[in-house]
Parts: sequence; structure tokens; C-alpha cells
Amino acid sequence: MPTLPWTTPNAPRPQTRAMVMASRFEVRSLADVPRFFWKSLAAWRQVRTAPGAVGASLIAQPLKRTFWTLSAWESREALYTFAKTEPHYSIMTSLRSTMDNSTFTFWDVPVEELPITWADAKRRLAEQRQADAAPAEGAGA
Repeated sequence: MPTLPWTTPNAPRPQTRAMVMASRFEVRSLADVPRFFWKSLAAWRQVRTAPGAVGASLIAQPLKRTFWTLSAWESREALYTFAKTEPHYSIMTSLRSTMDNSTFTFWDVPVEELPITWADAKRRLAEQRQADAAPAEGAGA
């Protein structure tokens, strides 16, 4: 399945840190895959010109109904500005009804460690998904 390789929209400033975000999305059915894929390509085009974006990659596994994103940003503010800017904002809201499961994780790294590997991102997402699924401490007590 297609992997859009790491691209660097804006060169990071040396000796700074980048905010990294990885996500994993599952859509409800195979019928939702084409729409999600098409919309994810629009978001991909946007991130390639987004202020503050210092790296991004995408994996689509349509037969598994799963999509993965990985991006690095100059700051958390740059990431949040991107998320609230069109077309990304409308894409997020329009796809909510097609979503089954979503996992997000964030961390920061020295820019010299970019690009982030998919192995690292997937490990962190698995850890986050496990943490999200853990019962709340003290629940039911």
C-alpha cells in the first residue's frame, strides 16, 4: 500500500526541538476507505505548504481500513494552527462519522533526529493505544 515518504516542507532551525505527532485512524468500513483516502491526500497537500511543518509522512492500508500519519512541527502552536486551518479543519469534522478508532501521540525531539522512523512512531502509537485502553486508576473502587 502507498507510503508517502518523509518530506521536509520547511527546513528546521538547527539545534532546536520539533513537536512530533503520530496518528493511527481506522475507518468503520471498506466503503469509507476511498473517501478517507481522498481527503487525506488533500490534507497531505496542505501540510506540504504549512508554516511550521518540518516533516511529514503518511501510510495508507486500505484493505485494513487503517491510515497512519507522522509529522513534525516547529512548535505545538504551529501544529494546532494547521489543524484549525482549512481544508484540514473541514476534513476532520467531515470524517468523524466514518471513524472507528483513532490514536494520537505527541513527543518532542531535537531536529537533528529527524526524520522520525515509522518503527518508532508505530511503537509509540501502540503504547498510547494501550494506555488509552487501560481502565482508569481507581475506577470501580
